[in-house]
Amino acid sequence: MPTEQQICTDRTLVVSGASRGIGLAVALSAARRGANVVLLAKTAEPHPRLPGTVHTAVAEIEAAGGKAAAVVGDVRVEEDIRRVVDTALERFGRIDYCVNNASAIATDPTERLSAKKFDLMQQINLRGTFLLTRACLPHLRQAPNPHILTIAPPLNTSPRWLGAHPSYTLSKYGMTLLTLGWAAEYADAGIAANCLWPQTYIATSAVANLPDGSDLLERSRDPRIMGDAAADILSREARYNTGNCYIDATALIESGRTDLSEYGGGTNPIPDMFLD
Repeated sequence: MPTEQQICTDRTLVVSGASRGIGLAVALSAARRGANVVLLAKTAEPHPRLPGTVHTAVAEIEAAGGKAAAVVGDVRVEEDIRRVVDTALERFGRIDYCVNNASAIATDPTERLSAKKFDLMQQINLRGTFLLTRACLPHLRQAPNPHILTIAPPLNTSPRWLGAHPSYTLSKYGMTLLTLGWAAEYADAGIAANCLWPQTYIATSAVANLPDGSDLLERSRDPRIMGDAAADILSREARYNTGNCYIDATALIESGRTDLSEYGGGTNPIPDMFLD
């Protein structure tokens, strides 16, 4: 049976929103297992409150021994998506994995949520996921172990989550529904489509920039847990591992990693959204 390293070696992963945080962690973990990576992100220049650009992400992957290419673009724009696919094919000759990570969040109460923020969430989270996946699908059909992986939560219709931030919830559950729908639509083609969601807060810039950011970071796990869980899922046989909403810790435990202390978060990490 091939090892995880052999399964990923020379395969090509396309990931959106990959200049930092979870997207970069997924790219790094896959690259360390031998995958080529094409990163799509809008951040071409440093942001005062958000470290990293798509170019520094490529440099970090290459420093870790991987091969990567950067595409500066917007996941909502069809032409930018075409450039991502063209870059993957020109540079690496194939697409094996499509990772939908780009996402926007606004948790304002409905009466205070602007139409601009509402549209932004639906456009990035839903339209972006649709456009990137649609563009990758013809090439995934040719891959030996093709996967679609979306960073989206399990569907939880508890009033606690439906009432907390309905518009954001709509956009994230929409990403989940699209992915579960693709699992059914492309089952006969052997293309896996799964979701992945963190069990706890993840130590990203978004958390750091919250009012109690420093305290929250101490109880948040390192993004590497999502990267390692994603790489484990992508290593599984596509035809028999599809239509799931994985939680990062559970996916790693299934792969035999029972000690998660290396990812931090202390003894009482903060549970993430949408999980009871």
